[in-house]
Amino acid sequence: MIENILGNVDYITAEYVVINNNGIGYKVICPNPFIYKVNEQKIVYTYQYVREDILALYGFGNRKERDLFLKLLNVSGIGPKGALAIVAFGQPEQVVNAIEQEDEKFLTKFPGVGKKTARQMILDLKGKLSIFADVEITEGLFAETEAIGDELDEALEALAVLGYGRKEIQKVLPELKKEKMTANDYVKTALKKLMNS
Repeated sequence: MIENILGNVDYITAEYVVINNNGIGYKVICPNPFIYKVNEQKIVYTYQYVREDILALYGFGNRKERDLFLKLLNVSGIGPKGALAIVAFGQPEQVVNAIEQEDEKFLTKFPGVGKKTARQMILDLKGKLSIFADVEITEGLFAETEAIGDELDEALEALAVLGYGRKEIQKVLPELKKEKMTANDYVKTALKKLMNS
């Protein structure tokens, strides 16, 4: 299974993006393809969906989105299209909160989710989403870097994917905050500092 793809965004449609990695273009179906920009470098967290007549690669901006998508696929009556729509229209925390509080009214706002499906989501998932109570390393770091923007956020996410822990990343974060760079340059600068520390 492909855990994630780091590459350049080559092409964008209403349903998917094409991520080029080492000359191979991966068609990745996304919740919100238009958050990407052509020619920018991005990490996409993926899930390979395999059925008799379907082989598709779904991609998400972070692991929480992907994990929620996978949980939703386990609910009777929700397929990839429905799960993707829920992830696209709501933050993972909002969806989890609605399930835990049995807020059917909120859940039925999502495309394709009626009262029966909302009730099934609550029955199948309530009490099983504790993973979403824990903030990921990268998301915890992002909260401190809002003023700088997406490039640093993306770089921090890449460092976490490369195996660096929160404490290690926190050591170099003040230096990275001092100037604006591309995500790629942030990663290069951080790696130099981490290797020399």
